[in-house]
Amino acid sequence: MKWKTLAKQSFSAVTLTTLFYLPSSFAEIGEPELEDLKFGFIKLTDMAPLAVAYEKGFFEDEGLYVTLEAQANWKVLLDRVIDGELDGAHMLSGQPLGATIGIGTKAEVITAFSMDLNGNAITVSNKTWQQMKPHIPMQADGKPVHPIKADALKPVVESYLDQGKPFNMGMVFPVSTHNYEIRYWLAAGGIHPGYYAPDAGDNSGQINAEVMLSVTPPPQMPATMEAGTIEGYSVGEPWNQQAVFKGIGVPVVTDYEIWKNNPEKVFGVSKSWAEKYPNTHIRVVKALIRAAHWLDDNNNANRAEAVKLLAKSEYVGADFDVIANSMTGTFEYEKGDVREVPDFNVFFRHNATYPYYSDAIWYLTQMRRWGQISQQKPDQWYMDVAKKVYRPDIYQQAAQALVEDGVLSEKDFPDFDQEDGFRAPQTHFIDNIVYDGRTPNDYLKQFSIGLKGKDKV
Repeated sequence: MKWKTLAKQSFSAVTLTTLFYLPSSFAEIGEPELEDLKFGFIKLTDMAPLAVAYEKGFFEDEGLYVTLEAQANWKVLLDRVIDGELDGAHMLSGQPLGATIGIGTKAEVITAFSMDLNGNAITVSNKTWQQMKPHIPMQADGKPVHPIKADALKPVVESYLDQGKPFNMGMVFPVSTHNYEIRYWLAAGGIHPGYYAPDAGDNSGQINAEVMLSVTPPPQMPATMEAGTIEGYSVGEPWNQQAVFKGIGVPVVTDYEIWKNNPEKVFGVSKSWAEKYPNTHIRVVKALIRAAHWLDDNNNANRAEAVKLLAKSEYVGADFDVIANSMTGTFEYEKGDVREVPDFNVFFRHNATYPYYSDAIWYLTQMRRWGQISQQKPDQWYMDVAKKVYRPDIYQQAAQALVEDGVLSEKDFPDFDQEDGFRAPQTHFIDNIVYDGRTPNDYLKQFSIGLKGKDKV
């Protein structure tokens, strides 16, 4: 491998989408322009690469002195990155994309590092679970057949609608994976999750909705459901397993079952920060790649140690057993129904850390599907936005440096001479619809529920 496909770009003079070739390798990374850094995160297990990079000294190995700070919610986190109060943050994959195209706060935010795959689930209250169970196929041992589809929820929702009552569920943020996953799951079961209509000033996402989705911060999900405000939610760990431990709900489906090995969080920085501190940025990505590799190394051998770190109050602050329930390769659905899910949390394998354009484009298709993007866009628009926000060129510089340092090897990374930023067409969706990031409009045409073509709300 000659590491020449995506070359180092001049941050000040070259457009973000420009790709060109170097005859050999990138120039050596210089000293960090900024050494003292503050990064934000939300209390979820997938912030783990940040905690590990800090605790294992990977940041310090790069000459970086980092402070990690939990944030109140995703909006506060994004605003603080945009305002420069944070140098970067653990972000929802949709946040840099949404900000760049003007969903919510408009600002140029980029990512050169994908933090993980999978890691979410959809949980329902005990009452809703009991109403769903008669509609779920059972195994010979009396346990449900998985994956559980939203078809089993549909009669429950219809009974609420017949009584003139709303069926309320929670998700964490309008551009979150959790929002798009619960919408995908509901729609695959014939349940309409509602549209956004920004041109009409309606950003509730509840137009024509049969299930009313609203925002709830992740750590508050279990208590909000226990209070009866919502009947279920889509969230990352440990807040699904927390419902099991508290005996207040049942996770019915993981995002691994909705879309196998789906991208989840990213590490985001403002474009202006990346331009001002390019060496610092590359060194941050180097440290995060090392942390992700450590988390998956030797068949997850380090996960118990990682759980102990995450259980600290300054990181996730949940009980060790609650975090371990998913982080160590198992997942508990109904109380006592523990199943092997070795890829529930993936941090490095399957090229999890590489910022694929096709991942970015999937998020954009869902923004269009549910009306956050109100007008039809040509396929090239999707590609242009993806290249503006997702930065595999920066990732490649960090990867090459780690190989040259002797820390990792070329086999740990994609073959950059062949890599074009697109995963092969993906087939492992709960509704069996195939996703090819090269043809986003054709992809949208396959759905019976959702906007496509020239549709408007």
